[in-house]
Amino acid sequence: MTESILRALGMAFAMGWEILWPLILGFTLSAIVQAVVSHREMARLLPDDRPATIAKALALGAASSSCSYAAVAIARALFRKGANFTAAMAFEMASTNLVVELALIMLVFLGWQFTLAEFIGAPIMVGLLVLMFRRFLSRELLEEARAQADRGIAGRMEGHAAMDMSVPEGGTLWQRITSEQGFTAISHYFVMDWASVWMDIAGGLLISGALAAWVPAEFWQSFFAVDHPLLAKLWGPIVGPLVAVISFVCSVGNIPLAAVLWNGGISFGGAIAFIFADLIILPILNIYRKYYGLKMAGFLFVTFYAAMAGAALIVELIFGTLGLVPAQRNARVVDAAITWDYTTWLNIAFLVLAGVLVWRFFNTGGLGMLRMMNKPPATGHSHQHM
Repeated sequence: MTESILRALGMAFAMGWEILWPLILGFTLSAIVQAVVSHREMARLLPDDRPATIAKALALGAASSSCSYAAVAIARALFRKGANFTAAMAFEMASTNLVVELALIMLVFLGWQFTLAEFIGAPIMVGLLVLMFRRFLSRELLEEARAQADRGIAGRMEGHAAMDMSVPEGGTLWQRITSEQGFTAISHYFVMDWASVWMDIAGGLLISGALAAWVPAEFWQSFFAVDHPLLAKLWGPIVGPLVAVISFVCSVGNIPLAAVLWNGGISFGGAIAFIFADLIILPILNIYRKYYGLKMAGFLFVTFYAAMAGAALIVELIFGTLGLVPAQRNARVVDAAITWDYTTWLNIAFLVLAGVLVWRFFNTGGLGMLRMMNKPPATGHSHQHM
């Protein structure tokens, strides 16, 4: 028993070592963008659900935090500031499916085909969601959701979402980034984003290590209908989001688990659907209930699920037709190991960068912000600009 536990922990640690430098790089780039684009400006850019506005929502989401809880809280903040609800939901989806750190982690664990599928599938998923919202979202339900959102009921990462630390406009983009204020804002976003997502990353690695070490291949092959190729392609996108719902793992933390599922036999589209579904796990569904009411939470679950499964099926069809589905199931899970190679050198270099940002964070009053990140703001106003 002890040996199997140590094996699972060893695999989890080795996988974490593989993705350390991509995570630091991704969070640094995200922090830089967040430091120069304010939440109020985001809301102003998302007044409706026209294609151009949805494209802006995708771009803003891609430049935002990858934490699912923070994405949900920021989307609600944008909605309360006047952003269109559909555009806010598109922003939310992009925040967890189009961010840089997700792409880097997918490249490490799953390969370029999955990364490409994610970046093609996410806009398709948002497009399907927009069509369903236009067809089925009633004005009455939307007004009920707005009234509930304005009550200020808090969820996880509410304080984090309210903290707008962006640098006021003035000077060139490079000047704003390299200024004293810019350096401080970047360090604060970097540490706050890490603080908001570390539990999901750690949880995903631990669950992945345990599943890879303990669950026999025969179970996965049976569950994912590997012996029935056509059924498996249809079953994967249907069951993938449901596995995600009960896994409680979200953000970039579900990529290691997706690698385990892929090695176990889930279809290409099923793995993509699983990765998409970090926004309908049970804790987040409960936050939707608090933010927008029970009826809207149910509506979001059904439409999100349909968009996720539908987009994954479309991706499966496109990539299958083009012959881009990987022939081998050799995601980096079981073979992950710590060796003195380029990964180690990159980890050391990026740990130095992270150390500098953390030092700046704690030397500019960051500790108090960490204490506030899970608390609702004292007023309805966002944190003042730095």
